[in-house]
Amino acid sequence: MAAKPRIKDVAEYAGVSPKTVSNVINNFEHVSERTRTAVQEAIEALGYRVNLAGRQLRQGRTGMIALAVPELDVAYFSELAKHVMSAADRHGRTVLLHQTGGARERELSALHGFDAHFTDGIILSPLSLTPRDLATRDARLPVVLLGERQAPGAVDHVGIDNVAAAREATEHLIARGRRTIAIVGGAVRGQQGTDRLRTKGYQAALRAARIPFTPDLVLPVEHYHWQDGARAAAAALDRRPRPDALLCLNDHLALGALRALHEAGLRAPDDMDVVGFDDIEASRFSVPSLTTVAPDKEAIADIAVSLLVDRIDGRGPHDAIDRVAGHRLAVRESTGRGI
Repeated sequence: MAAKPRIKDVAEYAGVSPKTVSNVINNFEHVSERTRTAVQEAIEALGYRVNLAGRQLRQGRTGMIALAVPELDVAYFSELAKHVMSAADRHGRTVLLHQTGGARERELSALHGFDAHFTDGIILSPLSLTPRDLATRDARLPVVLLGERQAPGAVDHVGIDNVAAAREATEHLIARGRRTIAIVGGAVRGQQGTDRLRTKGYQAALRAARIPFTPDLVLPVEHYHWQDGARAAAAALDRRPRPDALLCLNDHLALGALRALHEAGLRAPDDMDVVGFDDIEASRFSVPSLTTVAPDKEAIADIAVSLLVDRIDGRGPHDAIDRVAGHRLAVRESTGRGI
């Protein structure tokens, strides 16, 4: 097996010094375009690969970032993690994956770097952190938050417009003639989390259509799992008047609801429309396939990793950055339209 080319080999091939090769690799400005081109051609010709691990260690970094999410068995987070890992790989970083369970203590541990300096930065999707918690973090550790912004201006943040997304989904149901729309997993009280923002979007759509808001149609759940959606849907079937549509605040709830309808001898959309959130892979293969709000998970991951790497490398503005990723409504069979 041939020996791997070294910086010395690249320098000899390009006719420059090893220091010049290093300057080109590190994008130093004071290198002529002719020299830069010669070095890049030598790197390509010899198949030289930068030793990222060695460079990071020399810079006092590990080359690893952490991704902390509430639950890996909720498919949205596992699919998001896949995209984060791909984005991190493009930046030459390795991802350490942590599950917090949504517990404040574990989220605080993530916020503070897990009490160990083995990562260069954290991407965190919190459920329980407060603005006061965020104020306690060590500003030297780069952090990017996913989900809902808890404290404007505190740390970099990436999310979707949950109010707009829920409003669009509700408007779709109203356009189909639905008027008694229950929101599974919704909330009208408590801290400003995803559930409250999506409920606000739902309420806004009702107001615009002059449909009275009925608090009894807001169906809270203990967790956002399949069985919670099934229980909520089964309870909704016993209501009078019975809802003619369910807006479920994640796809697990919606798929559980579809199961409850099936067990009751009913079917979406003939008896009741069902809409979910997250566009997980299973939503495209359920029977019927699930209409769902599809956040751009790949864009969320790309933006979050880019923001974090910029902070790690000392780039970007002093103030926190707030970025909004796109979303769309994927209309499928559970609201009367094929895949």
